[in-house]
Amino acid sequence: MGKTARRRRLDPRGEGLEDRRLLSGYSPTQVESVYGFDGVAFTSPAGASIAGGGAGQTIAIIASYHNPNLLSDLAVFDEANGLPKADVTVVNLAGDATNATWASESAMDVQWAHALAPAASIVLVEAKSDSGDDVLAAVDVARNLPGVTVVSMSFGFTETPGQHVYDSLFTTPAGHVGVTFVAASGDHGPAGGAMYPASSPNVLGVGGTTLTLDDSGGVASESVWSLSASGPARFAARPAYQAAFQQGLRRATPDVSFLGDPTTGVSIYHTPPGESQGSWRTFAGTSLGSPAWAAIVAIVNQGRALEGKGSLDGPSEALPALYALAGTDAFRGVTNTVSATAAGLGVPDVKALVPALVRYTTPVATTTSTTQVTSSPSRATIRRRPAFQRRQAAAVPRAPQTPSPRVRLVRQQGQARRAAMLS
Repeated sequence: MGKTARRRRLDPRGEGLEDRRLLSGYSPTQVESVYGFDGVAFTSPAGASIAGGGAGQTIAIIASYHNPNLLSDLAVFDEANGLPKADVTVVNLAGDATNATWASESAMDVQWAHALAPAASIVLVEAKSDSGDDVLAAVDVARNLPGVTVVSMSFGFTETPGQHVYDSLFTTPAGHVGVTFVAASGDHGPAGGAMYPASSPNVLGVGGTTLTLDDSGGVASESVWSLSASGPARFAARPAYQAAFQQGLRRATPDVSFLGDPTTGVSIYHTPPGESQGSWRTFAGTSLGSPAWAAIVAIVNQGRALEGKGSLDGPSEALPALYALAGTDAFRGVTNTVSATAAGLGVPDVKALVPALVRYTTPVATTTSTTQVTSSPSRATIRRRPAFQRRQAAAVPRAPQTPSPRVRLVRQQGQARRAAMLS
């Protein structure tokens, strides 16, 4: 992948609070209300109302190293927030190797994917380490798991000229249901440039915002977070789905945005590896947006399944469909003083976005990175979603013990490329 990339390891900016009542981070109820998750429901063929919570879908989340306290912390988070018991499977490729920073990342990603899509199953794939070989091997494992329809990747690499050879990793495997790949754009600000894989034309890149709520829980202000990475990709040409969105010749990042500023972040419950006492903390980063958007995709695919449609393929369906909705009520604009494309399409209005993507039909003769979208789906009737029923997960096969050769990364000067956790 060209020269050895710099490793970015970013401060999660978490603050530990022992008392849930003192927690300053936003709750699932607040975030659901702000972005419209609580306004989504579907109608069954028999006319019954079905909650829009991702039922029947599986979200795969990529992290590095093992988090031994993941499930117990998730149980505390769920109980405190009135969430149903989560259906989570851990594919451990790391053995007993742990890392405190990555453990907080996996805790946030799993807790908030479940909070926003509480009926979806979740598979956490724990990479052996944060080397490029191991992280992308974990992606390969995740995308091949039966039933996975969206993969969340809260990590990134500095761009290099040869990165395009790995774009095929972020595509639906042959014979598999459609898969969408979602990645954080980075937490180093626009001056740091785009990061891979968010800059891949096959991946939905998510930037971050600073969100302030008023006393009633409504949006007082929302703006592009100053540390949200954005800008044109150095080594990826503008895909056809961005042709009407920006005039440059290179791929613009991010595609969309979500809450990301840790100073206006969300609540998580976390027990660091090797410790017995957990605490409530406030976390965010653009990596919050990755599982959040994965949750949205899971809800969309739930609705599509109810209508007899397949789950969205990221490059040929999800990305073109999103850009076809530019300027509609599916997105809410945010204050942007950074650049014209720093927020991408904006933040989601989930209650409008989901039915539009459910009704999306793939145009004839699409290709991975040159699809031109002509359809703009109409909005469906929205009802408040009812209570959730827990769904049992399908069995997940044993993961391979060695990385796939096709995801091995080039080493130079004896150094391995490493992934940066982005929160």
